[in-house]
Amino acid sequence: MNKNDTTWKDLFSNGNGLKATTLALGVMLHATNVYLATTIMPSIIKEIGGLEYYAWNTTIFIVASVIGSVVSANQMGKSGPRKAYQIGILLFSVGVLLCSLAPTMYVLLLGRFIQGFGGGLLFALSYAMIRLIFAEKLWSRAMALISGMWGVAAFSGPFIGGIFAEHGHWRMAFGVLLIFCVFLFILSSKTLPKTKPEEKVSQIPYLKLLLLGLAALTVSIGSIQKNIVGSLIGICIAFLLLLILVISEKNSKNRLLPTGAYKITSQLGTIYSIMALLTIATSIEIYVPYFAQIIDGLSPLESGYLTVLIAIGWTLSSILFSGIKGNRVNKIILFGAFVMLIGMLGLCYFSIATLHTFTMKLIIECTFLLLIGIGIGMGWPHLLTKVFSLSPKGEEDLTSSSVMTVQLIATSFGAAIAGLVTNFGGITKPGGISGTTQASIYLYASFAVAPLLAIILCLMLKKSK
Repeated sequence: MNKNDTTWKDLFSNGNGLKATTLALGVMLHATNVYLATTIMPSIIKEIGGLEYYAWNTTIFIVASVIGSVVSANQMGKSGPRKAYQIGILLFSVGVLLCSLAPTMYVLLLGRFIQGFGGGLLFALSYAMIRLIFAEKLWSRAMALISGMWGVAAFSGPFIGGIFAEHGHWRMAFGVLLIFCVFLFILSSKTLPKTKPEEKVSQIPYLKLLLLGLAALTVSIGSIQKNIVGSLIGICIAFLLLLILVISEKNSKNRLLPTGAYKITSQLGTIYSIMALLTIATSIEIYVPYFAQIIDGLSPLESGYLTVLIAIGWTLSSILFSGIKGNRVNKIILFGAFVMLIGMLGLCYFSIATLHTFTMKLIIECTFLLLIGIGIGMGWPHLLTKVFSLSPKGEEDLTSSSVMTVQLIATSFGAAIAGLVTNFGGITKPGGISGTTQASIYLYASFAVAPLLAIILCLMLKKSK
């Protein structure tokens, strides 16, 4: 074995084990909360109302996560690794407490924002501290351990949320997270370093974060308007704010994305666009538990596990197809987008079809959800590799961190657009089974446009090679 090769035993030896565990648990806390909240949201709506704000819970949470991840480097430079990490835990805990006590949807949304900000800090700091805490030969192992926490969360989130929601105690599901926060705070006090090597503290792009947050918020506000004109105005304002953001990035020294990212004519811009479109398509998962409970009559626990089918397909497919090399890379990205399109159109068709038994309908729905995850997983590792290889000189670190930024931004806008489409489709009025069924058809049909556009961009990318 080469002296630079490492095993999992190396990662957990010489005092590294507890450090790796601390960082992994931070990501697991954030990821578990994502799946837990999605699972219990239908139960929350039943108790405190606010169905029209259903998608806001995801939009606000993700926007706050973007802000938290962007300011993480500045916070670590000013406060040190341990204190910055613990600030993230405390903020997350405050958000969890607000959510667990929320008497109205407005309080819940405030809690979700604080949760998202704290979770974004934990998420970004966990990855950033790998370079600080471990020797370079252990980086890949530590990265794999931390990334694997999403797989653990895909099972723990729906399980915790579903168990409590089924017994009418969704608030206690958040309480479990609070206990976990206390444990993680104590563990971080023992394992994480107080200080980091002297480096220039990065500046926070306040204006750009404000523009980004307002753009996502205006789409969400448009989604609850009573008429289509109000919704269109919200979308137009959002695009205007995004245009201002893009203009402000030009020649800026404090950028969100690297040079060339905003040009669809550049290879880097095309790759980012494909990543954003495929991520937006997966945003349908936030409504899957609600559709399953209202239309199919599934329990919170059962509907929660429907949501993670996309994540499971994504993970397994990424592992299976990550070894593709050479000329087949562009083909597998293209084929993956096509598989996603099939999955979306299949969900749309079987939302209308009434020719199957309940069991057969459920199996078919699960299959198409899994296909959506498999489709994005096919090309995702290769899209990441292309981004890294196309990194502008001197912007390597920014390019690396931009992948998460693009993914979070796309998720926030995907959730906002999903809220707009489902509200327009009748999820609140007329509501009930008929309104929810119609809203599901609208959602799947409209979001099928995302992989379709990705296919077109993949063909453009293939021609440019």
